[in-house]
This record gives sequence, C-alpha cells and structure tokens, in this order.
Amino acid sequence: MTSDVTHDSSGMSYGDYLDLDTLLDAQHTRAVPPQHDELLFIIQHQTSELWFKLVIHELRSARELIEADDLSPALKRLARVKHIQATLSEQWTVLATLTPSEYAQFRRFLATSSGFQSLQYRIVEFMLGNKNPDMVRVFDGRPEAIAQLEEELHRPSLYDVFLQLLARRGLPVPQELLERDWSQPYRGNEALVDVFATVYSDPEKYWDIYEACEELVDLEDNFQLWRFRHLKTVERIIGMGRGTGGSAGVPFLRRALELTFFPELYAVRGRIAEGTIGS
Repeated sequence: MTSDVTHDSSGMSYGDYLDLDTLLDAQHTRAVPPQHDELLFIIQHQTSELWFKLVIHELRSARELIEADDLSPALKRLARVKHIQATLSEQWTVLATLTPSEYAQFRRFLATSSGFQSLQYRIVEFMLGNKNPDMVRVFDGRPEAIAQLEEELHRPSLYDVFLQLLARRGLPVPQELLERDWSQPYRGNEALVDVFATVYSDPEKYWDIYEACEELVDLEDNFQLWRFRHLKTVERIIGMGRGTGGSAGVPFLRRALELTFFPELYAVRGRIAEGTIGS
C-alpha cells in the first residue's frame, strides 16, 4: 500500500512552513502556582492579535486600491475583513467561559498589561478614522510602535480615500473633507449626507459606489458587534470593576459604543426612512 502523503524534495514540512515551533512556544503562563485557565486567556488574545494583523493587511490593500480607483478588488478585501470580524466576535464566547473566580487566580500576574495597549488594535481604529493623537502616548518607551502609529495618524483613513474617490467621480464632496488634517478624528458633515442621498436615490447609476457604501456600513456594524461582545464578556468576568493596567473597564467600553466611523452613511438612512430621497 502506498502512502497518500507526498514529500517535498526541499524538506519543507507543514510545521516548517507555518513556523509552528515558534508559534506554539509563544504561550508563557505567569501564574505561580500554575493556573489551568491562564492558557485560555493568553491564546484568546494572541489569536485576536493574529487576526488584527490580517485585518491591517487587508485594509491597507483596500485603501491602496481605492486610491488607484480600483474599487472592485477593494470591496473583495473589505468582504474578507467582515468575515474576520465575525470570527473575532465569536471568539468572545470562548473567553466568556472564564468565570470571575477562575480569572482572579491569575489576574494579578498580568501586572500593568492591558488590551488597551494593543498596538494593532489602535492601528485598525486609526485606519477606520477614529484618530486620537493622545493615544500615541500610550506607547511611550516603544519607539517602533510610536513610529507606526504616527505614520498611520497622518495618513488618510479608509473613509477619507473613499471620499476622495467620490470627488474624482464628479460627486460634490465638500472641499474641506478632501484637504484636512488627517491626524484629527473625522467629523460628520451635513453636505456629505446630500452626496450620499444622490447615490442612494439612484443605485443603478452609482452601483459600485452604492455597493461600497453598504460594505462600509457592514464593516462598522461588525466592529460595533465586536465592541459589544467585548463589553459583555468583560462585564461577565469582572463586573464594573477596573480593568488591568488602570483602565476603566466596562464604562470605557460602553463609551466606545458611541463612536462611529462613517456617520453620513447612517444619517442618509434617516432621509430614506422619511421618504425625502428621490422624491
């Protein structure tokens, strides 16, 4: 009987290709004595960081494609991000199996570390338009992290480059949105709602733009679902207590639910509901 397993003459194995020795040796528990549930906590956050790495990869590509007026493949990138977001949200159900008493057994060994210090999460927020120069100071003492954040802080967000594309297509995007300080958080603009009202009043004429608008809304909805699942998981494990690293915990996460990346794409829905578009 012959084996179905093929052998590459280069000697490259599955473990070699994925660098599994490094990956699977990266879970270092800290609790003394060892606590069974600490491994869950570590793997949950490590896998999230791997998914964030892929989200950043896809968003950067999508932004470059939009800048090049190549919208179709950009939307494919965003569709992939949406599936990653769904996976990230579902992961919270695994961490939610951690009870308060189980977490308390190793929590003090986290010391001053906190998810608030996630560089990749902050990059994703910046790429989607939630810019906050004060967040850079969280990474004092980490010059490489600061350099990455500063670069992203001063680049147009995904929404910014989308608005630039709309302007190139001849839609009357307000000039102040096309020439602004990219390091500042985006602020809603009523005149831009008029632009999206034009798009939504004639989807066939603006089909790819219309589709892109809906992809962005999906992206934000998924992000908010992730934030909500994060909030409820933290609330389930530590209640209203403070988070590690001095973070405010649940109150901070609840405030984050009020943030929006693409405000005009929600505002235009009110006009549609009122029947004032296309009338």
